[in-house]
Amino acid sequence: MSKRISQIKSQKTEILTFFQTHTDRLYTLTDLYNHLKIYDEQDKMFVKLMVEDLVDEGKLHPAGRGRFTIEAKSTGYITGKLDFVNPSFGFVRYDENEPDIYISKDDMHGALDGDTVQVVITKKQGKREKNPEGRIVEIVTRARNTVVGKIKVFKNYALVSPDVKGFHENIFVPKDKINGATSDDLVIVELITYPQLGIQASGEVKAVLGKSGDNNAEMNAIMAEFGLPVDFPQAVLDQAAAISEAIPEEEIKKRRDVRDILTFTIDPFDAKDFDDALSFRTLENGNYEVGIHIADVSHYVRPGTLLEEEALKRATSVYLVDRTIPMLPEKLSNNLCSLRPHEDKLVFSAIFEMNDKAEVLKEWFGRCIMHSDRRFTYEEAQEILDGKEDETYSPVLHTLNNMAHILRDERFKKGAFNFETDEVKFRLDEEGKPLGIYQKVRKDAHKLIEEFMLLANRRVATFVHNKGPKDQEPYTMVYRVHEPPNPSKLETFVRFANKMGFSIKSGSTQQLSQSLNRLMTEIEGKPIQNVLESLAVRTMSKARYSTQNLGHFGLAFDHYSHFTSPIRRYPDIMAHRMLQHYLDGGKSLPAAEFEQKAEHSSAMEKLAAEAERASIKYKQVEYMSLQARNVVYNGLVSGVTDFGIFVELEGMGAEGMVRLADLTDDYYEFDADNYRVVGRKSGRVIGFGEELKVKVKTTDLDRRSIDLELVSIAGKTFTKKAPKPKPRRGKIPAPKRRR
Repeated sequence: MSKRISQIKSQKTEILTFFQTHTDRLYTLTDLYNHLKIYDEQDKMFVKLMVEDLVDEGKLHPAGRGRFTIEAKSTGYITGKLDFVNPSFGFVRYDENEPDIYISKDDMHGALDGDTVQVVITKKQGKREKNPEGRIVEIVTRARNTVVGKIKVFKNYALVSPDVKGFHENIFVPKDKINGATSDDLVIVELITYPQLGIQASGEVKAVLGKSGDNNAEMNAIMAEFGLPVDFPQAVLDQAAAISEAIPEEEIKKRRDVRDILTFTIDPFDAKDFDDALSFRTLENGNYEVGIHIADVSHYVRPGTLLEEEALKRATSVYLVDRTIPMLPEKLSNNLCSLRPHEDKLVFSAIFEMNDKAEVLKEWFGRCIMHSDRRFTYEEAQEILDGKEDETYSPVLHTLNNMAHILRDERFKKGAFNFETDEVKFRLDEEGKPLGIYQKVRKDAHKLIEEFMLLANRRVATFVHNKGPKDQEPYTMVYRVHEPPNPSKLETFVRFANKMGFSIKSGSTQQLSQSLNRLMTEIEGKPIQNVLESLAVRTMSKARYSTQNLGHFGLAFDHYSHFTSPIRRYPDIMAHRMLQHYLDGGKSLPAAEFEQKAEHSSAMEKLAAEAERASIKYKQVEYMSLQARNVVYNGLVSGVTDFGIFVELEGMGAEGMVRLADLTDDYYEFDADNYRVVGRKSGRVIGFGEELKVKVKTTDLDRRSIDLELVSIAGKTFTKKAPKPKPRRGKIPAPKRRR
């Protein structure tokens, strides 16, 4: 063996040894040169060639940005999404049945919240540690390339403070990239470079949304924060405008005509798009014919058009506090497809013959033309259900309400969950400033509509599922699926409920649903109701769209689809098209194309829900910022952490924090196992569900946060006198400060 070959082998061995023994972080060629004490350029080139040989041999692996690792991607890497929870650390989530991977800020590799990343485990989960630790070795896909934030302009540059979750550092903007923005503007910045360890991100201002604090600017900033579109492209608007409002006679002839049957809508008082209507008549045999009529959006939005492309891209309407960002242009959503009273409309219908026990005896699905006789608000319909006489509609609404109660009771008997969370609403002035907060309570009028929409969704899904030949796979359909809860999350909730004095049995689906419904009954009307219901909902899996029929756990349905809201949900348009295809005698459709669209729709629905929550949170904080600071509010402990106590303010749904650092009467320690903090000297316990009184200390609109001051707990006034905690045995007391 020549001396040169021996030298190369020896060098390769030394390089491999370096990467095998240095696994605390990712190392670069420069790190390797320094370790080997190589400073000559020719020697560096020789080492670099050795590294490239080792990569070709599969013994070393590039990890991005000039870094290398000994671990092979095929065996040691995990792919997941980063949740960058605070400036110090984050978690990579990759499997509901596996613990999230803890990532420190030094091991982020420049990743941002929502990025899809590859991770290598550096420390396995131990008895004390709830999560394994890891480091990000590669960013597979970026979640965003734009960031929304507030700009501060200096003489030769600007800094943008991001409003985006998971982006914890300012973005540098060069002077020639500011594009007319001025200090305190809300802007959209396109990232030029991403942050790295010790290196600031840089970007260019692409849009100025308006001044921070302006309602329109803030709402548009929320949409941009979640990457959701606001305005429609002009070509899409032009295509919508070109659609004729007249219904051709030849189209009417293709449809079932139900215009002479009593038909009405029930919607919120401020609704503009009415996408569902009910028709009702008593048949000669004494049974009832109930029609659920849904706007026939698929008649106007055709495959291959710009309208179709835009509807799929958006996938859902977004409902912010003061506005709706529709999935379809206004010409369609509020006009052509809206089932407005006293107008003929094209609909896709599910018509059932039912008896007074709410049993479906016959069913028919197909396209109709209808005419709404009256538009009810929920409040108007509720007045009739509460006893107000109406010669035409009193018997109809009472009959439908009785049937709805039967349908509802049957669902609960079969294991459906009875979660009744109240909706937070605002009274706003003309400029969007919040004048008041209230919680909208669901009454029978809401539940009546809900039950018949559930009935239509369930029967459509069941019809398609049973349509195909018995000995073959069911026909492809887009289902709304809701899987059973993750066992570990369920175990945590059960343990928590037990500590709160409630018994939850989870041995079977039936036991779990019965226990949860019993819990909801026990807490109804109590201060802890909203908090416990919210925790129970978070324990459940998230509903989503899929071509796999996995059933709907929360509703206790074996087959369930979304059919009833095509104006605001793209999956409903897919369901209409697929149902018509099968009614026309078509064979099973290929699942892959629809599964991809279902996954996209689920992702867009999640973003829309996050934007809606952000707008509610912003308005809650804005409302509290306008209130006098000496007002005392009733609250309930809704969460406990090692740095503070979350408090939900009664009747508002707004949540703020009492920071432990502000509790100066004692030194409070976090008791994670029992969801509480305990005063070291006094033994005072502040735990989940505890009633207390608070004042607003500060509000931060940029962070959408409220800091609270504790006034009293369980009627006992909170004192600000701060005793000095005695040091624990074995610990050295802190040195006294010199004055």
